[in-house]
Amino acid sequence: MLVTLTLITVLLVVVALAGYLAAVAWALRDASRSVAAIADGLEAVRDHTAPVEEKLVTINAALGALAGGLKVVDGHLGAAGRVFRL
Repeated sequence: MLVTLTLITVLLVVVALAGYLAAVAWALRDASRSVAAIADGLEAVRDHTAPVEEKLVTINAALGALAGGLKVVDGHLGAAGRVFRL
């Protein structure tokens, strides 16, 4: 009788552990799919933002030229303000 109860208890523990193992495997599979989707999304972002660097270099150069011109205008406006005592 004691051997039978022990075997039933062992069987129940093994079944419970197998169930938890299956649940963990299922969760890991879902996590793997999610990580793969995130990786695909990040690759798409990388591909879409690749041309941004060269455009930013062009924009930065243009803004540098604009800043120089605005400094000259500021100097002229300052001189005009002194002439008109503003």
